[in-house]
Amino acid sequence: YLFARLRIVPRLSSAIVGWFGDDEEVALKGSTTIVRRVVQSLRHPGLVASVLAATAMLCVAQSAPLAAAPVLRVCADPDNLPFSNDKGEGFENKLAVLLAERLGQELEYTWSSEDSGDVSNTVGEGACDLVMGYAQGTGLIEDTNPYYYTSYVLITRADDPDLKDVETLSDPQLRGKRIGLFAQTPPASILAMHGLVSNVKPFEVNPGESSARAAEAVIGEIASGELDAALLWGPIGGYHAVQAKVPLRVVPLVKESAGPNTIYPITMGVRPNEPQWKHQINKLLADSEQEINVILREYNVPVLNQKGERIAAGAALR
Repeated sequence: YLFARLRIVPRLSSAIVGWFGDDEEVALKGSTTIVRRVVQSLRHPGLVASVLAATAMLCVAQSAPLAAAPVLRVCADPDNLPFSNDKGEGFENKLAVLLAERLGQELEYTWSSEDSGDVSNTVGEGACDLVMGYAQGTGLIEDTNPYYYTSYVLITRADDPDLKDVETLSDPQLRGKRIGLFAQTPPASILAMHGLVSNVKPFEVNPGESSARAAEAVIGEIASGELDAALLWGPIGGYHAVQAKVPLRVVPLVKESAGPNTIYPITMGVRPNEPQWKHQINKLLADSEQEINVILREYNVPVLNQKGERIAAGAALR
């Protein structure tokens, strides 16, 4: 959910590989860094494993014709809020329910952790029909059309007078501030370009832990005053910010003029070589756009159009 995903989970594309150059690595030398998914779902650090896992799930299901399937089979993480969990509490769970109802099918899950790259031993034939969210363009899974756009976000305390007007990572007000982030993400690279890494605190994801859950620690340190700011994948940052003990300010990073992209289209993954199924899902996503946006906003996901502008409920993405 990138990048997703975003889940982000970063994809190995020319736009992302090499986020850190030699100078940036020197600047962060000695710090513990994390290579997880960014988008996302490029959603945030570690997308490579997530996409590989989803690819395997989709491929093993390819021999099962859609017409013969009595259920909508969805691949999801059982413990990765705000995206999904095995209690059906994530926004991707809600989206899966919406699609299953519109298709007139029963919903069934294949559970796999976002950091699991070895699904061949845990899933069998007919694993899933859809992967709910990841950043478009990995080349490993067939993309649907994007069903929302989102970005990385800057999070600060709402009562911080020094950072109340900051909207870009080139703002000199960030100099000297204690900033939490996950390394090897687009915002980390942009900060390094502007020489603002001296007080950066890199966070990491522990084994068996989702990057979304790891972000809770970052939010906690902003709320306590240990950090002045944080840079997180939008769906994760927005969700946890509204649950913080103090009011936080969430700013989508949509005005960066240099460096890697911070805005990403999020799609669903389908098996390759099934154009009719892909067309059916694309139409369903277009027809359900207003309902999808409502669900995303319930989780404080920053929903953008293609130009990076926040959109009103029910408005078109374009």
